[in-house]
This record gives sequence, structure tokens and C-alpha cells, in this order.
Amino acid sequence: MSAQATARYGLAAALNSAGKYRYKSPESVIDYLVVGGGVVGLAVARRLTQRFPSKTVFLVERHDSVGQETSSRNSEVIHAGLYYPIDSLKTRLCVRGREMLYEHCSRHDIPHRKSGKLVVARRDQRAYIENLHAKAKQIVWPSGSQSSSSLKTAVPTQLINGDRARELEPDLSTSIEAALLSPETGILDTHAYMESLEKDIDESDGGDIAYKTSVVRVDPAPPNAGESGWVVQTVTGDAEESDVMLARTVINSSGLSAHLALNSLLPKESRIPMYYARGSYASYHGPGASHISHLIYPCPDAGESSYSFQSLGTHLTFDMQGKIRFGPDLDWLTPPKEGEESDPDFWNSHLTPDDSKIQIMHQAVQEYLPGVDLDGFQPDYCGIRPKLTGPGGGFRDFVFRTDRPDDFGGVATGGDSPGRPLISLMGIESPGLTSSLAIAELVVDEMLCRREGHIPE
Repeated sequence: MSAQATARYGLAAALNSAGKYRYKSPESVIDYLVVGGGVVGLAVARRLTQRFPSKTVFLVERHDSVGQETSSRNSEVIHAGLYYPIDSLKTRLCVRGREMLYEHCSRHDIPHRKSGKLVVARRDQRAYIENLHAKAKQIVWPSGSQSSSSLKTAVPTQLINGDRARELEPDLSTSIEAALLSPETGILDTHAYMESLEKDIDESDGGDIAYKTSVVRVDPAPPNAGESGWVVQTVTGDAEESDVMLARTVINSSGLSAHLALNSLLPKESRIPMYYARGSYASYHGPGASHISHLIYPCPDAGESSYSFQSLGTHLTFDMQGKIRFGPDLDWLTPPKEGEESDPDFWNSHLTPDDSKIQIMHQAVQEYLPGVDLDGFQPDYCGIRPKLTGPGGGFRDFVFRTDRPDDFGGVATGGDSPGRPLISLMGIESPGLTSSLAIAELVVDEMLCRREGHIPE
């Protein structure tokens, strides 16, 4: 069976599936627990410390430093908000997050550059960028954004012909007949950005980050717990015994593992599968890509609809030091088969880059940069994207799911007291980096304050 066929089944794994950790009574109480120290978890925890400075905000990260998974293995692009359905969360949060991210980078001296992007098209692809241009004109400013921006339109774009595109990027193929210029697209130093979020949490009164700490069990608080919330067990380092806390509110932002805690609470037939897509990047040193000043993206293979693509193609990006890289490609990973031990971290063994895809990548890039040389490509790094649908599954939006303790037999929140939800953030792939600050705003200001009755201080 092919990897793509197997990947269609996903991996509906659950936390503590072997029953190693039995229920234990909580030893402490905290107000907010954030699971996962990627860029989104950091942004959420930071927002919590800002809105609720007298509350305890505890972020647990299973690695020895933040951002070790998807957050540090991507293109480091600040997206403009071009590609997704107009009314989707991905569009709304990308546009809002883009403005918040540029402002944050400027205020905190985080290296970034508004480089602009060209989406290049051959004659047979021209309709795609024309439709993209028309759609961009219809995107409106999300609430709170326009007042802080000098732009008249939320996602400005410009259609240019092939000659004009080659004036901007002389190495482009003569087969490129048109391009869509996106001036609001840019790049940033992702690690410096995450360090700034980490610093803000560390310097807050109520925020704390625990490294090398994994969540191993989650239960709704039972009646004898004393109050509503979630009983969460964690293990730090090589400890044999778990620590137990009652978290009044949990925000699960653990990326590739985001479904595990929720699945441990759901009936087996209702568990949510996760699909894993590896993207490989190659660095490039050689001819055919000299003096590049814009990011360059090919038209994606959209399949049956304009939103059904699951990758933006093998595009050209560069970092703040000018290092050119191409990628990512799209390679669906095969999860453990039924009957095997379902290791939810099986994808770790797929993070080592190799040269098996270099020739295919070279051929893809030659479609728009014909002068690049195969010998100039070198494997650089790989990243894994958390997908909520498998190959050919079509567009899936970000998912922000709210569950409450009494949904699973726990203690309900009494009277007019603020809700005690478990909020699961799932399918947070691109444009998750760009959207991170807007996601934090949505989770804290809208979901917790407006919907759950949490009162900002």
C-alpha cells in the first residue's frame, strides 16, 4: 500500500492509551495552563499574562527549549493572506496577525523585512493568479486592524506581465507570462520572535514556563476536587512520578500532538485523526538565482477547486542573512499500522533531510528559474505539518474547539462563574506563524473573555 493511501487513515492516537498513569488528586491549583511552547502557545501564554496579570499562567513545553517542532521548521514567511477562502479563519487571522506581527517586530527590534512576493504564472496558469487578485480585492479588514494600518485594502496585490516580472527578477523564465505582486509579504527571524514572546512571559508577574515537561494525562475535575476544571498530570525530565495540578482553564496548543489530550477524553469511535505531511527544504548556492529581492512562488496545483491544494509548491524564500532555500515539497507520512503500537511521535524519525528529492525539487524550480543548477542544491532541513485531512481531502480551516468538564462527567461551573474550558487548537499549520498573535487575541479576548466570562484586569 502506498504512503499516500495509508496516510488517508490518519493516526487517532490518545494520551495515556496504555493506562500507565492512573488518576491522582491534584496537588496545586493554577488559573491557566498552556500546553505547547511553539510560536502559538507562546503567543497565547503571553496574551494571558497581559490580560490577567494577577493570575497564574503556566506553559509546559516537552522539549528543553521552545519552538522545536513546526515553529522552527518552516519558511519563516509573513504571509499577506492571499490563499484561503475569504470567510475563513485562516484569512481573517492571517490578515490581522500580519499587521500585529509587523508592529511587534518593529517595537521589539526583531529582524524582519517586507520583501514582497511574486506568484508567477505560465500562460495556462494565468487564470489562477487573476482569480487570486480578484479575491484579494474582496478581503476586508478584520475587526481592530484597519485603524492601525495605513493600507486602504487589507490584502493589496498587483497583476503584472511577464516582462515587468523579469524586470523585478531577471532570472525568471521567459515562459512566465504574468505574476501577482504581493507587497505585504515578508520574512522574519522566527527564533528572535519566539525569544521575545518567551521573555515577556518570563518577566510577567504570573507567567512561568516549564521545559522538558510533558502532559501525560488529563481528566475533568471530579466532585472531590473541590472546584471545576481539569486535573492534569505532567512529567518533567526522567522523573518516574507525575506531578498533578488542577488547571481551571487549559489551552492545548501542542501542534503535532494537539489531538492526543482531547482523544483521551473522547470515545474511541469519536477520536480525531491527525495526518502528517513532511516538507523538505534545500539550500541553494549557484547560478540562476542572483540578486533575488522577492520571494517567488509558483502557482499551486489546485486540483478540483481553488482551495483544495495542500501545499503552496516548491517556492523560493530567503532568510535575514540572504541565504536562499527552496521548498517545501509535500510528502505524506505513513502512520503506524493498526495493531502496531501507535507512537504519536513516529514522525520524529522523518526529520533528517536527505538528497532523495533534490532532483525532483530542481525540476520543479526550473519551471520558473531555468538557470538553477542541480549541483547547487543541498538538503537543508525538514518540517512536519499537522493536517486535519489526508491527501486530496481539500481545504480545512483552523479548528478552535471548546470542551467543558461536565461534557465528560466532571464538575460543571456554577452560577455566573467564568467558564473552565479546555480549548484545543488543531490543524495550526500555515499561516500559523503569521497568525500567531491574532490567534492569541482570538483565544483570550474572544473565546475566554467574551464567551466564557473571564474578566480582563
